Amino acid sequence: MDSNRKSTVSSFYGRKTSMDALNSDFPSPSTPNIHNYQQARGRDDVSSFYDAEHRNLDNGQPGTAGYNRNSFFFAGREEPVKGGRDEEDRGHGEAWDVYADFNNAGPKYSSVFDATSQEGYQPLAHTPKAEDASTIGPVELVTVPAMGPEWKREEMHNMTKKSRKANKAEARATKWKEWNRGNRGWCGGWLTRRVLVIVVFIICAIIGIILAFVIPRVPKLAFNSDHPLANATGSWEEAVPLTFQRSPANFSFAAFADLQVDTTASYVPIKFNPLHAEVYDTDTNRKVGSGDLSLTLPPKRFNNILLPLNFSYIASNDTDQTWRNWYDACKNQGASPGGVRKGLKFRLVVEMHIFGLIGTQKTSTPVSNVACPIELPITSV
Repeated sequence: MDSNRKSTVSSFYGRKTSMDALNSDFPSPSTPNIHNYQQARGRDDVSSFYDAEHRNLDNGQPGTAGYNRNSFFFAGREEPVKGGRDEEDRGHGEAWDVYADFNNAGPKYSSVFDATSQEGYQPLAHTPKAEDASTIGPVELVTVPAMGPEWKREEMHNMTKKSRKANKAEARATKWKEWNRGNRGWCGGWLTRRVLVIVVFIICAIIGIILAFVIPRVPKLAFNSDHPLANATGSWEEAVPLTFQRSPANFSFAAFADLQVDTTASYVPIKFNPLHAEVYDTDTNRKVGSGDLSLTLPPKRFNNILLPLNFSYIASNDTDQTWRNWYDACKNQGASPGGVRKGLKFRLVVEMHIFGLIGTQKTSTPVSNVACPIELPITSV
Protein backbone atom coordinates (compact mmCIF):
# COMPACT_ATOMS: atom_id res chain seq x y z
CA MET A 1 0.00 0.00 0.00
CA ASP A 2 1.27 3.41 -0.91
CA SER A 3 2.37 5.74 1.80
CA ASN A 4 -0.03 8.41 0.70
CA ARG A 5 -2.99 6.04 1.23
CA LYS A 6 -2.09 5.13 4.77
CA SER A 7 -3.91 6.74 7.65
CA THR A 8 -2.07 9.39 9.50
CA VAL A 9 -3.77 8.37 12.75
CA SER A 10 -1.22 6.60 14.84
CA SER A 11 -3.78 4.43 16.56
CA PHE A 12 -5.22 3.09 13.33
CA TYR A 13 -2.53 0.51 13.14
CA GLY A 14 -1.96 -1.31 16.31
CA ARG A 15 -5.10 0.01 18.06
CA LYS A 16 -6.56 -1.82 20.95
CA THR A 17 -9.24 -4.29 20.11
CA SER A 18 -12.88 -3.69 21.05
CA MET A 19 -13.96 -4.87 24.48
CA ASP A 20 -17.34 -5.92 23.05
CA ALA A 21 -17.40 -9.68 22.99
CA LEU A 22 -20.22 -9.75 20.45
CA ASN A 23 -18.20 -7.66 17.95
CA SER A 24 -15.19 -9.98 18.10
CA ASP A 25 -14.79 -13.00 15.87
CA PHE A 26 -14.33 -16.15 17.89
CA PRO A 27 -14.36 -19.70 16.82
CA SER A 28 -17.69 -21.40 17.14
CA PRO A 29 -18.32 -23.00 20.55
CA SER A 30 -19.48 -26.10 18.71
CA THR A 31 -15.95 -26.91 17.48
CA PRO A 32 -14.57 -30.20 18.81
CA ASN A 33 -11.69 -28.57 20.60
CA ILE A 34 -13.82 -26.62 23.06
CA HIS A 35 -11.09 -26.79 25.66
CA ASN A 36 -8.67 -24.91 23.40
CA TYR A 37 -11.43 -22.42 22.69
CA GLN A 38 -12.00 -21.75 26.37
CA GLN A 39 -8.28 -21.31 26.93
CA ALA A 40 -8.02 -18.91 23.99
CA ARG A 41 -11.05 -16.91 25.13
CA GLY A 42 -10.09 -16.82 28.75
CA ARG A 43 -12.33 -18.65 31.22
CA ASP A 44 -14.24 -16.98 33.97
CA ASP A 45 -14.41 -19.43 36.85
CA VAL A 46 -17.12 -17.43 38.61
CA SER A 47 -19.66 -17.02 35.81
CA SER A 48 -21.82 -19.94 34.77
CA PHE A 49 -21.63 -18.73 31.20
CA TYR A 50 -18.56 -20.85 30.55
CA ASP A 51 -19.60 -23.74 32.72
CA ALA A 52 -19.46 -26.79 30.58
CA GLU A 53 -21.60 -28.69 33.07
CA HIS A 54 -24.50 -26.18 32.85
CA ARG A 55 -27.38 -27.88 31.16
CA ASN A 56 -30.80 -26.74 29.99
CA LEU A 57 -33.56 -28.13 32.22
CA ASP A 58 -35.82 -28.75 29.21
CA ASN A 59 -33.68 -30.96 26.96
CA GLY A 60 -30.39 -31.55 28.77
CA GLN A 61 -28.39 -29.57 26.17
CA PRO A 62 -25.82 -26.95 27.15
CA GLY A 63 -27.72 -23.97 28.46
CA THR A 64 -27.49 -20.38 27.42
CA ALA A 65 -26.13 -17.53 29.47
CA GLY A 66 -29.55 -16.08 30.18
CA TYR A 67 -29.08 -12.91 28.15
CA ASN A 68 -31.11 -9.81 28.69
CA ARG A 69 -31.02 -6.25 27.39
CA ASN A 70 -28.24 -5.23 29.79
CA SER A 71 -25.94 -8.02 28.51
CA PHE A 72 -25.27 -6.33 25.18
CA PHE A 73 -23.10 -3.45 24.17
CA PHE A 74 -25.16 -0.96 22.20
CA ALA A 75 -23.70 -1.05 18.68
CA GLY A 76 -25.90 1.59 17.12
CA ARG A 77 -29.04 -0.41 16.36
CA GLU A 78 -31.49 -2.71 18.09
CA GLU A 79 -31.66 -6.35 17.10
CA PRO A 80 -33.69 -9.16 18.65
CA VAL A 81 -31.91 -11.48 21.01
CA LYS A 82 -30.88 -14.67 19.31
CA GLY A 83 -31.88 -17.66 21.30
CA GLY A 84 -31.13 -20.49 18.90
CA ARG A 85 -33.56 -23.37 19.44
CA ASP A 86 -35.62 -21.35 21.91
CA GLU A 87 -36.98 -19.19 19.09
CA GLU A 88 -37.96 -22.07 16.91
CA ASP A 89 -41.62 -22.68 16.23
CA ARG A 90 -42.90 -25.00 19.00
CA GLY A 91 -45.93 -26.05 16.99
CA HIS A 92 -48.09 -23.17 18.13
CA GLY A 93 -48.12 -21.61 14.70
CA GLU A 94 -46.09 -18.55 15.65
CA ALA A 95 -42.70 -17.61 17.08
CA TRP A 96 -42.25 -17.31 20.83
CA ASP A 97 -42.71 -13.82 22.28
CA VAL A 98 -41.46 -13.13 25.81
CA TYR A 99 -44.15 -10.52 26.52
CA ALA A 100 -46.96 -12.73 25.27
CA ASP A 101 -45.57 -15.59 27.34
CA PHE A 102 -45.54 -13.40 30.48
CA ASN A 103 -49.13 -12.21 29.90
CA ASN A 104 -50.45 -15.71 29.07
CA ALA A 105 -51.35 -14.54 25.57
CA GLY A 106 -49.02 -16.57 23.35
CA PRO A 107 -46.97 -19.77 23.02
CA LYS A 108 -45.04 -20.92 26.07
CA TYR A 109 -41.31 -20.60 26.35
CA SER A 110 -41.11 -23.94 28.13
CA SER A 111 -43.11 -27.06 27.43
CA VAL A 112 -43.21 -28.03 31.15
CA PHE A 113 -46.46 -26.12 31.72
CA ASP A 114 -48.01 -26.15 28.28
CA ALA A 115 -51.70 -26.04 27.45
CA THR A 116 -51.98 -29.85 27.38
CA SER A 117 -50.61 -30.31 30.91
CA GLN A 118 -52.98 -30.54 33.90
CA GLU A 119 -50.44 -28.82 36.18
CA GLY A 120 -50.22 -25.52 34.34
CA TYR A 121 -52.59 -22.66 33.88
CA GLN A 122 -56.05 -23.70 32.66
CA PRO A 123 -58.48 -21.12 31.29
CA LEU A 124 -61.75 -21.10 33.23
CA ALA A 125 -65.13 -21.22 31.57
CA HIS A 126 -66.94 -18.03 32.46
CA THR A 127 -70.49 -17.03 31.69
CA PRO A 128 -70.79 -13.27 32.09
CA LYS A 129 -73.67 -12.04 34.20
CA ALA A 130 -75.96 -9.19 33.30
CA GLU A 131 -73.86 -6.71 35.23
CA ASP A 132 -70.67 -7.98 33.44
CA ALA A 133 -72.11 -7.24 30.01
CA SER A 134 -69.96 -4.13 29.71
CA THR A 135 -66.70 -5.95 30.57
CA ILE A 136 -64.17 -5.85 27.78
CA GLY A 137 -62.91 -9.32 26.98
CA PRO A 138 -63.61 -12.64 28.70
CA VAL A 139 -62.84 -13.14 32.38
CA GLU A 140 -60.59 -16.17 32.81
CA LEU A 141 -58.98 -15.86 36.24
CA VAL A 142 -60.63 -16.15 39.64
CA THR A 143 -59.08 -14.18 42.45
CA VAL A 144 -59.12 -16.19 45.68
CA PRO A 145 -58.39 -14.19 48.83
CA ALA A 146 -55.55 -15.39 50.94
CA MET A 147 -56.42 -17.27 54.09
CA GLY A 148 -56.17 -15.18 57.23
CA PRO A 149 -54.58 -16.13 60.51
CA GLU A 150 -56.12 -18.86 62.63
CA TRP A 151 -58.72 -17.93 65.30
CA LYS A 152 -57.36 -17.61 68.80
CA ARG A 153 -58.94 -19.49 71.68
CA GLU A 154 -60.22 -16.23 73.18
CA GLU A 155 -61.79 -15.18 69.87
CA MET A 156 -63.50 -18.55 69.47
CA HIS A 157 -64.82 -18.30 73.03
CA ASN A 158 -66.20 -14.81 72.37
CA MET A 159 -68.24 -16.19 69.47
CA THR A 160 -70.15 -18.70 71.62
CA LYS A 161 -73.69 -18.02 72.84
CA LYS A 162 -72.66 -18.25 76.48
CA SER A 163 -69.92 -15.66 76.01
CA ARG A 164 -72.21 -13.23 74.15
CA LYS A 165 -74.80 -13.62 76.89
CA ALA A 166 -72.22 -12.89 79.58
CA ASN A 167 -70.91 -9.87 77.67
CA LYS A 168 -74.42 -8.43 77.35
CA ALA A 169 -75.09 -8.96 81.06
CA GLU A 170 -71.79 -7.28 81.93
CA ALA A 171 -72.61 -4.36 79.63
CA ARG A 172 -76.02 -3.93 81.24
CA ALA A 173 -74.51 -4.01 84.72
CA THR A 174 -71.92 -1.40 83.71
CA LYS A 175 -74.58 0.88 82.22
CA TRP A 176 -76.73 0.53 85.35
CA LYS A 177 -73.79 1.46 87.62
CA GLU A 178 -72.96 4.46 85.46
CA TRP A 179 -76.61 5.61 85.49
CA ASN A 180 -76.91 5.05 89.26
CA ARG A 181 -73.86 7.25 89.80
CA GLY A 182 -75.24 9.98 87.58
CA ASN A 183 -72.59 9.49 84.87
CA ARG A 184 -74.98 8.21 82.21
CA GLY A 185 -78.44 8.98 80.89
CA TRP A 186 -81.05 6.98 79.01
CA CYS A 187 -83.19 7.98 76.02
CA GLY A 188 -80.41 9.80 74.24
CA GLY A 189 -78.56 10.79 77.41
CA TRP A 190 -81.09 13.26 78.86
CA LEU A 191 -82.83 10.89 81.30
CA THR A 192 -80.33 10.92 84.14
CA ARG A 193 -81.08 9.87 87.69
CA ARG A 194 -81.79 13.42 88.82
CA VAL A 195 -84.07 14.12 85.88
CA LEU A 196 -85.95 10.88 86.53
CA VAL A 197 -86.64 11.89 90.16
CA ILE A 198 -88.00 15.26 89.01
CA VAL A 199 -90.16 13.66 86.31
CA VAL A 200 -91.59 11.08 88.74
CA PHE A 201 -92.37 13.81 91.27
CA ILE A 202 -94.21 15.87 88.66
CA ILE A 203 -96.16 12.83 87.44
CA CYS A 204 -97.17 11.92 91.00
CA ALA A 205 -98.31 15.49 91.64
CA ILE A 206 -100.42 15.50 88.46
CA ILE A 207 -101.94 12.10 89.32
CA GLY A 208 -102.74 13.31 92.83
CA ILE A 209 -104.51 16.39 91.51
CA ILE A 210 -106.51 14.33 89.03
CA LEU A 211 -107.50 11.75 91.64
CA ALA A 212 -108.63 14.52 93.97
CA PHE A 213 -111.37 15.32 91.47
CA VAL A 214 -112.22 11.95 89.93
CA ILE A 215 -112.21 9.66 92.99
CA PRO A 216 -115.66 9.58 94.64
CA ARG A 217 -115.94 10.47 98.31
CA VAL A 218 -117.67 8.26 100.87
CA PRO A 219 -121.07 9.87 101.49
CA LYS A 220 -122.66 10.47 104.90
CA LEU A 221 -125.94 8.76 105.83
CA ALA A 222 -128.65 10.07 108.13
CA PHE A 223 -132.21 8.99 108.98
CA ASN A 224 -135.24 11.17 108.49
CA SER A 225 -135.81 12.62 111.95
CA ASP A 226 -139.61 12.51 111.67
CA HIS A 227 -140.16 9.07 110.16
CA PRO A 228 -137.02 6.91 110.04
CA LEU A 229 -139.07 3.92 108.88
CA ALA A 230 -141.78 4.23 106.22
CA ASN A 231 -144.56 1.85 105.22
CA ALA A 232 -143.86 -0.41 102.26
CA THR A 233 -145.92 0.18 99.16
CA GLY A 234 -146.40 -1.42 95.81
CA SER A 235 -144.56 -4.54 94.80
CA TRP A 236 -142.29 -4.45 97.82
CA GLU A 237 -145.27 -4.74 100.18
CA GLU A 238 -146.59 -7.70 98.19
CA ALA A 239 -143.18 -9.38 98.15
CA VAL A 240 -143.02 -9.60 101.98
CA PRO A 241 -146.44 -10.39 103.55
CA LEU A 242 -147.19 -9.28 107.10
CA THR A 243 -146.86 -12.12 109.67
CA PHE A 244 -146.82 -12.23 113.50
CA GLN A 245 -147.17 -15.59 115.32
CA ARG A 246 -146.59 -16.83 118.84
CA SER A 247 -145.99 -20.52 118.22
CA PRO A 248 -143.53 -20.78 116.81
CA ALA A 249 -142.68 -17.19 117.62
CA ASN A 250 -141.83 -15.27 114.45
CA PHE A 251 -142.63 -12.14 112.51
CA SER A 252 -142.00 -10.71 109.03
CA PHE A 253 -143.02 -7.51 107.27
CA ALA A 254 -141.69 -5.03 104.71
CA ALA A 255 -140.73 -1.41 105.26
CA PHE A 256 -138.51 1.37 103.91
CA ALA A 257 -135.66 3.11 105.66
CA ASP A 258 -136.00 6.81 104.90
CA LEU A 259 -132.35 7.96 104.50
CA GLN A 260 -130.60 11.11 103.47
CA VAL A 261 -127.26 10.68 101.59
CA ASP A 262 -124.81 13.60 101.62
CA THR A 263 -122.67 13.69 98.42
CA THR A 264 -121.53 17.34 98.66
CA ALA A 265 -117.88 16.32 99.10
CA SER A 266 -117.74 14.37 95.83
CA TYR A 267 -116.97 15.83 92.39
CA VAL A 268 -118.23 12.80 90.47
CA PRO A 269 -121.45 10.76 90.70
CA ILE A 270 -121.48 7.99 93.28
CA LYS A 271 -122.53 4.55 92.12
CA PHE A 272 -123.51 1.90 94.71
CA ASN A 273 -123.03 -1.73 93.68
CA PRO A 274 -125.02 -2.32 95.92
CA LEU A 275 -125.96 -0.51 99.11
CA HIS A 276 -126.48 -3.29 101.69
CA ALA A 277 -128.19 -2.67 105.08
CA GLU A 278 -128.72 -4.85 108.16
CA VAL A 279 -130.95 -4.12 111.19
CA TYR A 280 -130.02 -5.25 114.72
CA ASP A 281 -132.15 -5.03 117.89
CA THR A 282 -130.41 -2.73 120.35
CA ASP A 283 -131.37 -4.68 123.51
CA THR A 284 -130.47 -8.19 122.33
CA ASN A 285 -128.16 -7.40 119.38
CA ARG A 286 -130.08 -9.93 117.23
CA LYS A 287 -130.43 -9.41 113.51
CA VAL A 288 -134.05 -8.65 112.62
CA GLY A 289 -133.90 -7.34 109.05
CA SER A 290 -131.81 -6.66 105.90
CA GLY A 291 -132.07 -5.01 102.50
CA ASP A 292 -130.14 -4.13 99.30
CA LEU A 293 -130.33 -1.27 96.83
CA SER A 294 -128.27 -0.46 93.69
CA LEU A 295 -128.38 3.13 92.46
CA THR A 296 -126.30 6.12 91.33
CA LEU A 297 -126.48 9.45 93.12
CA PRO A 298 -125.42 12.82 91.69
CA PRO A 299 -122.62 14.78 93.42
CA LYS A 300 -122.74 18.03 95.36
CA ARG A 301 -126.19 17.61 96.92
CA PHE A 302 -128.31 15.96 99.63
CA ASN A 303 -130.16 12.94 98.21
CA ASN A 304 -133.23 11.34 99.89
CA ILE A 305 -133.61 7.62 99.24
CA LEU A 306 -135.92 4.83 100.47
CA LEU A 307 -133.95 1.71 101.28
CA PRO A 308 -136.19 -1.41 101.18
CA LEU A 309 -135.89 -3.56 104.32
CA ASN A 310 -137.21 -7.05 104.97
CA PHE A 311 -137.84 -7.47 108.70
CA SER A 312 -137.83 -11.15 109.60
CA TYR A 313 -137.13 -13.02 112.82
CA ILE A 314 -137.78 -16.55 114.24
CA ALA A 315 -137.67 -17.60 117.92
CA SER A 316 -138.53 -20.71 119.91
CA ASN A 317 -141.54 -19.21 121.79
CA ASP A 318 -143.22 -15.91 122.58
CA THR A 319 -141.11 -15.38 125.68
CA ASP A 320 -138.11 -14.41 123.47
CA GLN A 321 -137.07 -10.86 124.31
CA THR A 322 -136.45 -9.82 120.71
CA TRP A 323 -139.83 -11.07 119.54
CA ARG A 324 -141.53 -9.44 122.50
CA ASN A 325 -139.90 -6.01 121.82
CA TRP A 326 -141.06 -5.93 118.22
CA TYR A 327 -144.53 -7.29 119.00
CA ASP A 328 -145.18 -4.64 121.64
CA ALA A 329 -144.03 -1.88 119.28
CA CYS A 330 -146.14 -3.07 116.34
CA LYS A 331 -149.41 -4.29 118.02
CA ASN A 332 -152.64 -2.38 117.70
CA GLN A 333 -152.77 0.93 119.50
CA GLY A 334 -156.07 -0.04 121.15
CA ALA A 335 -154.44 -3.10 122.70
CA SER A 336 -151.64 -1.04 124.18
CA PRO A 337 -151.90 0.25 127.76
CA GLY A 338 -153.03 3.88 127.64
CA GLY A 339 -153.25 3.69 123.86
CA VAL A 340 -149.49 4.31 123.49
CA ARG A 341 -147.21 1.78 121.77
CA LYS A 342 -143.61 1.23 122.71
CA GLY A 343 -140.99 2.64 120.42
CA LEU A 344 -138.46 0.53 118.43
CA LYS A 345 -134.79 0.59 119.27
CA PHE A 346 -132.44 -0.76 116.62
CA ARG A 347 -129.09 -0.15 114.90
CA LEU A 348 -128.80 0.20 111.15
CA VAL A 349 -125.45 -1.04 109.71
CA VAL A 350 -124.88 0.00 106.08
CA GLU A 351 -122.15 -1.49 103.80
CA MET A 352 -121.45 0.65 100.74
CA HIS A 353 -119.79 -0.91 97.68
CA ILE A 354 -118.87 2.25 95.77
CA PHE A 355 -117.58 2.08 92.20
CA GLY A 356 -114.08 3.57 92.04
CA LEU A 357 -113.12 2.82 95.63
CA ILE A 358 -111.27 -0.25 96.87
CA GLY A 359 -112.94 -2.33 99.55
CA THR A 360 -116.20 -1.84 101.38
CA GLN A 361 -117.17 1.29 103.25
CA LYS A 362 -119.24 0.62 106.38
CA THR A 363 -121.26 2.96 108.57
CA SER A 364 -123.60 2.39 111.54
CA THR A 365 -126.49 4.56 112.73
CA PRO A 366 -128.37 3.86 116.00
CA VAL A 367 -132.08 4.71 116.20
CA SER A 368 -134.23 4.76 119.33
CA ASN A 369 -137.91 5.34 120.13
CA VAL A 370 -138.99 4.88 116.53
CA ALA A 371 -142.65 4.12 115.73
CA CYS A 372 -143.30 0.78 114.11
CA PRO A 373 -144.18 1.25 110.41
CA ILE A 374 -147.02 -1.31 110.67
CA GLU A 375 -149.95 -1.80 113.06
CA LEU A 376 -151.42 -5.21 113.84
CA PRO A 377 -155.21 -5.72 113.86
CA ILE A 378 -157.01 -5.48 117.18
CA THR A 379 -157.99 -9.10 116.90
CA SER A 380 -154.43 -10.31 116.52
CA VAL A 381 -153.07 -12.43 119.32
